[in-house]
Amino acid sequence: MDKIRFGIIGGGWRAEFYLRIAKALPERFEVAGIWVRDEEKSRELGGKWGVPTTSRLEDFLVQARRDYSFVVLSLTKVVTPEFLVRLAAEGIPVLTETPPAVDMEGLLRLYESVGPEAKIQVAEQFMFQPMHAARLAVAKSGLLGEVSHVQVSAGHGYHGISLIRHLLGVGFDEAEISGQRIVSPLIQGPGRNGLPSAEAVITSEQDIALIRFGDRTALFDFTYDQYFSPIRRHRVLVRGLRGEIEGTEIRYLRDFRTPVYVQLRRVDAGHGSSLEGYYHQGVLAGAEWVYVNPFGPARLSDEEIAIATSLERMGRYVQGGPACYSLAEASQDQYLTLLMLEAIKSGKTVKSTHQPWAY
Repeated sequence: MDKIRFGIIGGGWRAEFYLRIAKALPERFEVAGIWVRDEEKSRELGGKWGVPTTSRLEDFLVQARRDYSFVVLSLTKVVTPEFLVRLAAEGIPVLTETPPAVDMEGLLRLYESVGPEAKIQVAEQFMFQPMHAARLAVAKSGLLGEVSHVQVSAGHGYHGISLIRHLLGVGFDEAEISGQRIVSPLIQGPGRNGLPSAEAVITSEQDIALIRFGDRTALFDFTYDQYFSPIRRHRVLVRGLRGEIEGTEIRYLRDFRTPVYVQLRRVDAGHGSSLEGYYHQGVLAGAEWVYVNPFGPARLSDEEIAIATSLERMGRYVQGGPACYSLAEASQDQYLTLLMLEAIKSGKTVKSTHQPWAY
């Protein structure tokens, strides 16, 4: 595939992930231009990353000046829907950050405005992170038998819901959700800007929800502190008829008398006497590669690998390939998240209904 050239709308913390990826993989990705509303910030961003920038949206969107095959939309979730409608009307393919809209009214209005034909995909990257991708590969391989239950404590809201739906293999199945919130003290950990300046006790809010998709079930369990805290870890359990994945261990039955135990082992280059440079190679299950990093030897974090995967899939999509992560999928993730929050807040069991984007 040819080099993927894309534009970016937005210049915040999240947009810089895409800029780092393009800098690390110049033979595969190129940022053709960035629009940032603030003129001074636009100039600063251009100087920092060496890419064309503008504070004039019309200049960025005008057909004669487009030098990109799609746009990455990286703005606040409040304004994202209006930009999606504008870009769809201009016929510009979009890879938008999550979520596509804040509330149910916004989801319905957005889908009604752009319809299923708009070339809008969503950068829901969690399922492309190496270890999650490895678990998904094992779950879909049939090794565990039919998967009937998962427990996911690895991402907030729609990120966790996305992992749940794909590990269980449910699409737009109707769901029944109950939940609660647990509040507890916690020593403050690092955030986006690094370590705190002093020790402090904060309030940690843990959301727990039981989700039933017919005879398949899921336990959602997450606190935002897990993203950065060194003492709050991710946990994933996938249970099937013939086996399960617990964290990085796979246990399954070769036959009803013979249990087999296999570790998911992360493999990175650059250890010991290796001179390849430090980068992630993939994930082994015993002697089998269940995930191979397609972006080695670039030195990318797992999150950057996942976002690069979204970018590459988007590049194929605009050339006529399969969907990267559709607006319909992302809308369903957000819809179930809103229902989950309603269940937690009310203490009542809530049920989903068929939505216009469901297929």
